[in-house]
Amino acid sequence: LLGLAFAATSCNKTLDELTINENKPNAVPASLLLTGVLNDAYEAPNGSYETWDQYYLNNYDYYGNNRYDFGGGATYYTTLKNVGLMEQQALAAGSATVNPYEAMGNFFRAYLYTRMSLEMGDIAQSQALLGLDGLTPTYDSQKAVFVQAFKWLESANADLGTLIAGGTTTVNGDIYFGGNLRQWQKVVNTLRIRLLLELSKKNGDADLNIAGQFATIVGNASKYPLMTSSADNMQYTYVAATNNFYPNNYRNFGQDGSRKNMSATYVGLLTSLQDPRVYATCEPARYYVDNLGQSPTSYASFVGADPGLDLGVMYNNAGQGRYSFLNRYRYFSTLTGEPTIQIGYPELCFNIAEGINRGWLSSANAEAYYTAGIQASMAFYSLPSSGTYTAYFYRPGSTDVTATSNYDTYSVPVSFATYYAQNSVKYATGSTGLTQILQQKYLALFRHSGLEAYYNYRRTGVPTFTTGPGTGNGGRIAQRFQYPTSERTANTTNYQAALQSQYGGNDDINGVMYALK
Repeated sequence: LLGLAFAATSCNKTLDELTINENKPNAVPASLLLTGVLNDAYEAPNGSYETWDQYYLNNYDYYGNNRYDFGGGATYYTTLKNVGLMEQQALAAGSATVNPYEAMGNFFRAYLYTRMSLEMGDIAQSQALLGLDGLTPTYDSQKAVFVQAFKWLESANADLGTLIAGGTTTVNGDIYFGGNLRQWQKVVNTLRIRLLLELSKKNGDADLNIAGQFATIVGNASKYPLMTSSADNMQYTYVAATNNFYPNNYRNFGQDGSRKNMSATYVGLLTSLQDPRVYATCEPARYYVDNLGQSPTSYASFVGADPGLDLGVMYNNAGQGRYSFLNRYRYFSTLTGEPTIQIGYPELCFNIAEGINRGWLSSANAEAYYTAGIQASMAFYSLPSSGTYTAYFYRPGSTDVTATSNYDTYSVPVSFATYYAQNSVKYATGSTGLTQILQQKYLALFRHSGLEAYYNYRRTGVPTFTTGPGTGNGGRIAQRFQYPTSERTANTTNYQAALQSQYGGNDDINGVMYALK
């Protein structure tokens, strides 16, 4: 009878229950899921994004090119599924309805859905992640995606405020701030400011209330805390001991060191402003130093390539030392390089300055935020407000990029007051001031925040991106990424409806999405 009882019990189990391996973990705690989500959302330097940002260019076609022939955009639906699982696991472990993982979940939804939308346009959001109940989700309009994102961020901020006020100030699994929820609340609101600027062309839309949201957040620091210094940056720090290396390092110097070179869009802006950041990020072009006898610290010795150049021409010029390369000391001499900012204080300063310049908050001073952004960016490179900066330039013919003895060093005088006194830098009101803000934001975003520099160019035309045979796409900067090819076959009807409503029925990389109209 006992055997029959066991048999009956076994027969009552579902197939899922019978296939569970009880010798292995069958659930992942919320903390580990949070760590995974954070790693999935990280955007690294040294890939195609900074080529399309016109910072750093390929000159050897075996390893890549500089063309704007965009394919499918990035998708984060698997990551977003894990966000939902993270929340479920937190509740299963006994957390209250309002808990750190729930608040973080709302942040990630806003962060990742808008990231996909900024690449492609309308996307599946409200009907996404329904499993077998929603295999062919309809696409939400880009406007609807952003409206929902603002709601999620409002909820995340409110819930984090409630948790912190109640004494819950940490979350496990955080790789950025050691679990500090106060820091995450600042990130939530800093992202919201960024997204409001992404929709600057839609300021008159009452449903979005762009200027109203901006004024409310910037004007109420107690309810909507924002980043107040670079110590608040959401930045990815590399750790050699765990084999978590900076994408450029001494192990790949032989491959990457000279097969990419700096872009004239970035270097030309730095040198036109006599900006000392060029000494930290770039090497002088050796042709001008060694062949023409120019000083290695002369701004004229730093030269970037026109992104539109034919790749063969660029390769030959790079081989002759006519272009600046990425600074070897800063980016290749170690395994850890510099932290990579995902959402940061310098960008926030320029976003707030831009909003004020556009008239969204009359009671604030755009110049104060503008100067704070410049100073924070310069401090990131250890440039003093007044004093000397030691520049390290790799000596030609050297064979060990890690050896300090292989670098020539130069003491360069640096003065923020002198830099800022230039008419091209000192803040002016109106359209001139707006251009200055956008130029400085571009400089501050170097190697950071994924496609933000490209998005800012796409939205404003600043700085000027150049085109030519090397950039492809008929001499145009692509305006969007295509939808993943899987959508054409797995979700055909909704895919075609989205194209028809936005881009005349074509998955056109030159189509103009809602946010840009």
